Amino acid sequence: MIPARSFESLTPDHLPPGVVSRIQQMGDEISRLSSQHRDLSAAAGILPDAPTRLDVFHGYIAVLGVAFLVTLVTTPLMRRLAVRYGIVDRPSEARKIHKAPTAYMGGAAVYLGIMAGVLISYIAVALPGLVEFHPTSHSQGDSPLGVPPSILLGLTVIMMVGLSDDILHISPHVKVAGQLLAAAALAIDDVGVRVAKNIIVPIAKTLGFQTSTLDGTSMETVLLSIPIPTEILSTGAIHIDIVYWAGTAIIALFVLGACNASNLIDGLDGLLSGVTAIANVGLLIVALTMAVLDDGPRDAQRIVLCMAVIGACLGFLPHNFNPATIFLGDCGSLLLGFATIVVILTLGDTGKTNLVFAGLVIYSIPIIDTSLAIVRRKLARKRMSDPDSDHLHHMLKRALGVKGAVLTLYAIGASFAIIGIGMSLWRARAAYLIALIYACFIAVIAIKIARKKIIDEQARKYDEKLAAATRAQPADAGPAEGSVPPSA
Repeated sequence: MIPARSFESLTPDHLPPGVVSRIQQMGDEISRLSSQHRDLSAAAGILPDAPTRLDVFHGYIAVLGVAFLVTLVTTPLMRRLAVRYGIVDRPSEARKIHKAPTAYMGGAAVYLGIMAGVLISYIAVALPGLVEFHPTSHSQGDSPLGVPPSILLGLTVIMMVGLSDDILHISPHVKVAGQLLAAAALAIDDVGVRVAKNIIVPIAKTLGFQTSTLDGTSMETVLLSIPIPTEILSTGAIHIDIVYWAGTAIIALFVLGACNASNLIDGLDGLLSGVTAIANVGLLIVALTMAVLDDGPRDAQRIVLCMAVIGACLGFLPHNFNPATIFLGDCGSLLLGFATIVVILTLGDTGKTNLVFAGLVIYSIPIIDTSLAIVRRKLARKRMSDPDSDHLHHMLKRALGVKGAVLTLYAIGASFAIIGIGMSLWRARAAYLIALIYACFIAVIAIKIARKKIIDEQARKYDEKLAAATRAQPADAGPAEGSVPPSA
């Protein structure tokens, strides 16, 4: 390498005096302006030389590794604990595929793995090098904002509710109350409440209502003012943030739906943990894109949570894949549903409701299966709480076996993840149409199969009734009323 030379050594003798010093001053001025430009760009959220998605992924990969190892190691410990205290699933129903009692409490190991991954992201603030945080203008000190305590509280509440059900078989009402408590923790900390912005604000503008901007933010919302006498309230009115409260209601519905949807598809070895891992890979790609664009203060939180869930699922999957030695139980199924829906809700934190729809498409398998269960039980005139053996995984198992059904649903889940990623990156209309056609195709086939089973059951009952009527009538009597006479 040729060593750098000073301006003086490059100056011909005939140059006027002061030219070199002037060039040096210009260089200093350019450096100063460049530094100023960089600072202003960061303050405006326009970061030069933004890292790629792969760069950001590599920076947070320790979270995935720690979650994986902790779950992989603690799962056998939880299995031994469950067997010692009789916390096992006994195959008392024909629809269950396992023949021997199998331990629960796999969800507790998954919870420990997720929390360990999040903890590493906290420790990395004090010990640089564990996690390389991506550059962002939404930072706290030298690092992005960490996963908020409200999310950790929600994860803990959901885990405890599910574990209580696995051990004590608590009332469904208590389970719902626990899920709503976890949803309330999110709403209090404003996690995901802005998902309603892109729906309510345009409708309000169309109807001629005035919108407002919240103090200290650029978030547009709709305020409902209720007049109050000044003797009671000095401001003279109570202002209700419609977007906030609509978002809070959406959080409650999403949490209840996701937790119970995940619980419903947890019917085959390795199914839920694998499907959840695939969905979170799709969500991680969306989250990495948002981090590169420096979308908002929850960019790092989404990445950490996705990485932790993926690592925990991968650490649990070897123990849970067919033949399984341990199950997630309600503890794990509710937990994975909650963790995934939290990531989806945070996609709309800056008002990008379209990304929330993309996240729901990525997590389509539990949503489609639950929707079909509701329709199927309605057609069969059964209660929503009545179990059956006609879920997507049950129908695929009868045709392909356990492993074949699980791998098929992995592939379907991966295809939905690709469609959802496409919605977030490219023109969404085509991706929405593909997702709609794909989901409707699966739904119609599943309903057709379920409907055929109902028709076959009705025909069997009619044949049994006809045969009983034939046996009951005397031999010399004519054909029973309502029966079909034999052909000539």
